[in-house]
Amino acid sequence: MSPSSGHVELDGAWWPRSRDLTRELSALADVLDPLWGRITRIAVNPRYWPIIPVKIFVNGHVVKVGWFTSEQDPHKILLLSYTAGRWDLLVIPPETSAPSAARLMAAASANTGPPMTATALVTAEQARETSSSYEATTGRPGREVVGV
Repeated sequence: MSPSSGHVELDGAWWPRSRDLTRELSALADVLDPLWGRITRIAVNPRYWPIIPVKIFVNGHVVKVGWFTSEQDPHKILLLSYTAGRWDLLVIPPETSAPSAARLMAAASANTGPPMTATALVTAEQARETSSSYEATTGRPGREVVGV
């Protein structure tokens, strides 16, 4: 992941291991804070997070956590840093299989093709997984998903 000179739809991806946002955000910010510069704010959409902390402690400082419903894609997290600026990361659902997560990470950081929203990427991958499962259980090809 690297910061972009201008705002793009996604700058990379994050694959948390659970829906415990306090624990997962702390782990993410602990790693990224020294690399990107001091993270000051994090914003999420609350749709998939049962509890949203107001703040977390990261490397000796407080990071404020906010949430937006209609303004922010539910499969995206926004991080703000003094030095790196704004980062938009795809949030890969914790229950995602490793192969699907790898494809989503690659898609989120790719600069090829038309930009897709975080939800569009996750939806396309879920459709791909459903199609692959259908093929595996029936021995017949599933319906191909072209675009979202």
